[in-house]
Amino acid sequence: MSVRVRFAPSPTGTLHVGSARTALFNWFFAKHHRGTFILRIEDTDQKRSNPAFLQDIYDSLAFLGIQADEGPVFQSQRLGLYQQHAARLLDAGTAARQEGAVVFSVPPQQVTFQDLLRGPITVDTTLFETLVLMKSDGLPTYNFACVVDDALMQVSHVIRGDDHIANTPKQVVLSQALGFSLPVFAHIPLIVGANRARLSKRQGATSVAEYREVGYLPEAFINYLALLGWSPGGNRELVPPDELVELFDLAKVRKTAAFFDLQKLDWLNGQYLKQIPVSKLAELLAQRLIPRGWLPADYDRAWMEQVASVVRDRIKVLQDIEEAHSFFFLDPPPYDPDAVRQHLQPEGVCQRLRELRDRLGALPRFDAASVEAATRGFAGEQQMEAKALIHPIRVALTGRAVSPPLFGVMAVLGRERVLHRLEYAATKLVHA
Repeated sequence: MSVRVRFAPSPTGTLHVGSARTALFNWFFAKHHRGTFILRIEDTDQKRSNPAFLQDIYDSLAFLGIQADEGPVFQSQRLGLYQQHAARLLDAGTAARQEGAVVFSVPPQQVTFQDLLRGPITVDTTLFETLVLMKSDGLPTYNFACVVDDALMQVSHVIRGDDHIANTPKQVVLSQALGFSLPVFAHIPLIVGANRARLSKRQGATSVAEYREVGYLPEAFINYLALLGWSPGGNRELVPPDELVELFDLAKVRKTAAFFDLQKLDWLNGQYLKQIPVSKLAELLAQRLIPRGWLPADYDRAWMEQVASVVRDRIKVLQDIEEAHSFFFLDPPPYDPDAVRQHLQPEGVCQRLRELRDRLGALPRFDAASVEAATRGFAGEQQMEAKALIHPIRVALTGRAVSPPLFGVMAVLGRERVLHRLEYAATKLVHA
């Protein structure tokens, strides 16, 4: 059997993380079996459909590396097909018109369908005695349009979230009434948050766009979503997308809900950030900084690679460059009042910063080793522990009590900036 799967989002909101995983599982399954991935846009809810949300679907799928083999196909452009198949049921006497709508009466029976993950599932149709096929406004209902489209598109496997299990027996009944062959069904457990409830905005970001904007790498995000409810075996955690396709086995998707662990995602993204070339990381960081006006469009690429080398082991997402390392780009940097009070305002700090400034200004070379030797030498002359001098220097240069290794930071900032900030701290902050 030729594998044909579909991903069928509605453009009524941004693409949810759970829907993204469903799209990925369909994509992996199709590519693994050299099949076809169809993108179907279920846009019959014209009041809630929005072109911005449609663009978000496209952008999110592109971020996930998913390119449709067929589509996008828009349900709003297929109304004639739904009307045609509703007419078939009207002609057969199994459907009737009621107040402008077309309604299908469901005989009492037990409907059993096979779920690839759960086995046979049986539902009593007395739970849904009638099904609306076409609404009075001439638009199809979800279940009816879904049945017609899956059949006409020759979908072989319907892979979707288990929140659709209640819809499946309704679709089975309608498929049988229309004489359609049934696809193979596989209902994937939902993704849950920290309280084991369905992932929602209360627990943080839920859309792919939000994770993309924060600065998760596509490879890491794909890797993480793939492991929500499925495992490639061998306790592997870092699995690139091409291997995910090769290893994916739908039958091994777990039946229990998948827990979305943001700390695990951060760790995984950090691992991918460490693996990419420094030149690529520098470019990705620059793409975030230029629109903010923190970096000129014709930035010094060699210098930006030095920044990337310093921060790459300390950032979990690309946004961290803006939140924790703005001192590389803003002059003066934003200062943490608590750090200033603790490290810059004790007695004697002002004089030591000025003396160190003069010492560093006279260095023939301004690399990390030279700066470190001069700083530690100065601390020794002052008969003080090096850390008693390093902490004030760190706050003076970065505005923070915590930063990447200080002497590496100083080398990247360069002589002019370091001397200027030491003077600024001694003049403006010590007695603030």
